[in-house]
Amino acid sequence: MRAAIIVPTYNGGTVWKACAGAIRQACTVMPQVSGVQVVDSSSIDDTVIVARASGFAVQMIDPRDFDHAGTRNRACDALDESTDIVIFLTQDAILAGSDSLTALIRAFDDPNVAVAYGRQLPHADANPIAAHARSFNYRERSYVSDRNSGHAMGLKAVFTSNSFAAYRLSVFKDLSGFPEKSILSEDMYFAAKAVMAGHKVAYVADATVMHSHNYTPLEEFRRYFDIGVFHHDEAWIAKEFGGAGGEGKRFLISEFRYLLARAPAWIPRACVHNFFKILGYKLGKSYTKLPLRLRSGFSMHRKYWDNRQ
Repeated sequence: MRAAIIVPTYNGGTVWKACAGAIRQACTVMPQVSGVQVVDSSSIDDTVIVARASGFAVQMIDPRDFDHAGTRNRACDALDESTDIVIFLTQDAILAGSDSLTALIRAFDDPNVAVAYGRQLPHADANPIAAHARSFNYRERSYVSDRNSGHAMGLKAVFTSNSFAAYRLSVFKDLSGFPEKSILSEDMYFAAKAVMAGHKVAYVADATVMHSHNYTPLEEFRRYFDIGVFHHDEAWIAKEFGGAGGEGKRFLISEFRYLLARAPAWIPRACVHNFFKILGYKLGKSYTKLPLRLRSGFSMHRKYWDNRQ
């Protein structure tokens, strides 16, 4: 199978240098990777210099034109017709091994797999809250989900992450790619569409990247506000596969046990984080009752609200 890699970038800094180096090294042992396409939103640091020095193709766009879904869709439209698999990475996701790409692509040996995503490990500087989030959401055991998995797995059946995920390009195009102008979670939207169309989603624990965020409580609020907006607008996903409530409760219990054993001093901080997550999510789910000014102010992706009523 021939694969291509797409990475949206903007002022990637030091982490992007590590990401680019890991991609370059992995590609040296993977002749099936036909190329790396960087879509840069007019960075003002050395992001583009690093990309070109790594041998990557670079497309420059106006930052006002960037859209999580639309930018990736257009990059896929430009791929060579011989491309079978498209792999998405973010500029802060560092391949943890040169075999990570190989393991991810191998999931498509099953002709029914349309989406595959890898395991995310915490960065070296991850705080205990961020480290637990990675261990909870990205387990050590691989799985494949399909239309019948929703009863047992809930939303996890259609979870994926474009920080490190791959798509069968023929299915991606047949299902019209990601939803344009999505606030976030365009990856989950597509995975749900693919599963409902009879395809499968594969989680590949052997395909690993280093990727985590040390969010502040306010950043957690804004991020979960946007997640709530997505779940409001795409309520059909929860209706088909189940809501997020059960997984949320399991997360809280797991986090408490994790911190109690490893970093008990962080438990009060985690309580603050979780309060802001829940508040943000509930407000996001009810965003239609809020004035536009508050929607934009609460959101992590404020540009999404431009020209909206």
